[in-house]
Amino acid sequence: MRPISLALAAGALIAPAGAAFAGTVTITLPRLAIAEYKKPYVAGWIEPAGGGTARSLFAWYDYRKTGNEPGTKWLSELRSWWRKSGRTLTLPADGITGATKGPGVYSVALPADLAPGQYVLSVEAARENGGRELVSVPLSVPADSGHASGKTELGAVVVAAK
Repeated sequence: MRPISLALAAGALIAPAGAAFAGTVTITLPRLAIAEYKKPYVAGWIEPAGGGTARSLFAWYDYRKTGNEPGTKWLSELRSWWRKSGRTLTLPADGITGATKGPGVYSVALPADLAPGQYVLSVEAARENGGRELVSVPLSVPADSGHASGKTELGAVVVAAK
């Protein structure tokens, strides 16, 4: 297991013992009708709506690529995620890092230890020889659902409380 160097404000995103929030975020990566499609790098994070420390939920990139241009070289193209929390992570990060994904629908569990409050869940995608896109969904914990849609690189981003 590799350590995650992620600075969390004490209690800002952690619920008290015994509290639990269960939910998922579903991300749609659309099929694009282009000649040379490259799988996008995609990252998701959650942060308090009023501002505060962001918590990375997932980062899908070419983590097995090594050599002169390792897969991490292009993670900074996920500009918003990189500034919010990506650059502070030791990558690959257990439970966060995953391979790039092609067109389809993917689900990620939200942390069960979110403290009650208002949050913003953000998903960002960037593709080589393509565009980049950021989609944000407001979220209220303990139980809320929401959705937003991208226009090019991302399709629907749906948050569902269980």
